[in-house]
Amino acid sequence: MDLLTALLVIGSMGLVFGGLLAFAANRFAVEEDARVETICDLLPGANCGACGFPGCISFAENIVGGKVDVSSCVPGGKDACDSICEVMGVDSVASEAKKVAEVYCLGTRDVAPDKFEYHGVRDCKAAMAYSGGFKACTHGCLGLGTCADCCPFDALHMGANGLPLVDLERCTGCGICVKACPRSIIRIVNADRRGKYVPCNSKDKGKVVRQVCEVGCLGDKACVKACTQDAIVVEEFLAVIDSSKCDDCGKCVEVCKRMIIKDVVKVHHA
Repeated sequence: MDLLTALLVIGSMGLVFGGLLAFAANRFAVEEDARVETICDLLPGANCGACGFPGCISFAENIVGGKVDVSSCVPGGKDACDSICEVMGVDSVASEAKKVAEVYCLGTRDVAPDKFEYHGVRDCKAAMAYSGGFKACTHGCLGLGTCADCCPFDALHMGANGLPLVDLERCTGCGICVKACPRSIIRIVNADRRGKYVPCNSKDKGKVVRQVCEVGCLGDKACVKACTQDAIVVEEFLAVIDSSKCDDCGKCVEVCKRMIIKDVVKVHHA
């Protein structure tokens, strides 16, 4: 009899708690907006985190919740933004310009020496913990491939010369590699820009640059004087070319003592 009573009591409690749980689930249920799944299906599905959220579903939820700009999915580009805007019933704010990553360093192993041998973890951020990195140039690429490892689109690979190479067709301009680089040698630029650019990241005076890199910008302003379009300025001892003003005449290339002014590489648009 005691066993039967115990079973009845337990069974009754189960029914009561089950009923309470069912009531609570129904009473406090959060209705999911159907637009979340629709928007998620419009995204690339890479779950790269470039938007600042852990995954595409989280990004979609925040779009519907009005907490993030509809154009924040860089890998999705204009097509994804246009489609999302249509779902949300708002005007599209997408830009036609494709963005890509660009490496601002020419300091390969043979022209930019190390100041000591590094045998630690193959990670640029880890290497920076040892006296600010093993490279003699404190602004140059460490070449350990952290940027390539973190690229979710397989658009970055380490070249045999120790510098990262960007696959412009695969690159979406998401900026994950930019955040991963502790030396800030990677920048996101417009793929359709034109003219020349200076692939250097050094902020040191010419005297220092000569000691640590054979291809670093000296900031001597020879290129500035040669430019007839006022497209070049020297900021923090580094020549910077404004692509909107550059007419690609090549005069700056002729006077550059280190021959480091290069042609902008064009991206073939689909």
